[in-house]
Amino acid sequence: MLRLAWPVLVEQLLIMMVGLVDLWLTGKFLQQNHLAAIGLMSYVLWLIPCFFGVVGIGGMALIARFVGAREHDSVLNVANQAMVAGVAMAVVVTTVVYFLKDSFLSLIQLPADAVPPAQLYLAIITPIIPAIMIEVVGIACLRGAGDTLSGFFVMAIVNVVNIAVGASLVIGLGPFPRLGWPGLAIGTATGYAVGATVVLGLLVFGRYGLQLQWSLLRPDRVWIRRILRIGLPGGIDQTAVVFCHLWFLSIINSLGTQAAAAHGLGVRIESLAYLPGTAFQVAAATLAGQFLGAGDRRRATRSVLMALAVGGGFMMCAAALFFFQGGWLTHLFLGQQTSQTAALTIPLLKIVAVAMAPFALSMILTGALRGAGDTRWPLLFTFIGFLLVRIPLAYLLAWDQVTLPGTGIVLPGMGLGVVGAWFAMLADVCLRSVLVGWRFAHGGWQHIDV
Repeated sequence: MLRLAWPVLVEQLLIMMVGLVDLWLTGKFLQQNHLAAIGLMSYVLWLIPCFFGVVGIGGMALIARFVGAREHDSVLNVANQAMVAGVAMAVVVTTVVYFLKDSFLSLIQLPADAVPPAQLYLAIITPIIPAIMIEVVGIACLRGAGDTLSGFFVMAIVNVVNIAVGASLVIGLGPFPRLGWPGLAIGTATGYAVGATVVLGLLVFGRYGLQLQWSLLRPDRVWIRRILRIGLPGGIDQTAVVFCHLWFLSIINSLGTQAAAAHGLGVRIESLAYLPGTAFQVAAATLAGQFLGAGDRRRATRSVLMALAVGGGFMMCAAALFFFQGGWLTHLFLGQQTSQTAALTIPLLKIVAVAMAPFALSMILTGALRGAGDTRWPLLFTFIGFLLVRIPLAYLLAWDQVTLPGTGIVLPGMGLGVVGAWFAMLADVCLRSVLVGWRFAHGGWQHIDV
């Protein structure tokens, strides 16, 4: 478990460092409208990879099963067909983002002064979406085969390039021009391009039994159907989470630029806790899939529980940091011109600290279910948590009053602002942790046919 988890942990640390460096550069050298825009861009860079999770989750689950069953030919077929399906999806996603990005910014109710920098950022990132696909799908397939080191090395290279180029262009270091805000987007795009090149090289030359071969890159409906049958619910789950987060963000954006900036800062700092959660989620998914492929259900269960115990312990350490050192964390990233944002962010970190235990349970067990191919139940739990709990409560707790659609009925709200919205998030996370815990204890995930 630790052999699988530690490279992902370091990989996620590197990914987080890019986000935090971008946040630090924005807070220290740019303005509050840029801070609101960078908060939204963190969601966009979360959303785009989730579209390709449809292929990545299916490919990872199938490869893990076939590795456990020692079916080498099937492993090769899945890896190649996952890339074929990914290319088709990349074309669709790039086209949609190119034509609908302005409508998206309008729908999300981003404050008016933050719209122009967000439009510029999206214009720079859109052409690099196929490179994001190659990273997501390629690394997912390698993880299914038990190779988490490759993802770590790839992301190390990506993040060095991203930080070096982004920081140099924002500040104007050495021979680089001082571009300010566009420099952040150029750094991100350059990092993704380099990462995709490295992943493609690994898959062409072969790694852990995976290799791209021209003879296997012709579309095969049977294999693509099997990948999508497992991956579609999981990918929709991931995408639905982000879209619901964006809906949630639109509620917060309607509260003004300062609330949007505080939320964006809180989300960035909260990402510290994702490091061990994501690492042990991947370990649980890989081990569950491989042990089930080998017909060993007892070890599949034990590996997931071990990942939950260790990963959850690390996440609780992060919770303590958020609760007791929230002020230090916020001021670390902000300058004098954004000090009001820091004051508003501190209570948000205390709320997420309370949510950390159920969040760990939900995150790691959901990963285990996906690794086993049980992707439909987590999708259902996502819709229940967001649509029945988080979104309605966010309206009631954040706004002074809420008008029911189509009825004209006005309900009184609590008017707690962004703090109220985060209390709604806490209620949602608690409910979903109970639901996914029930599904794991039920044991049905051990009998999924992939």
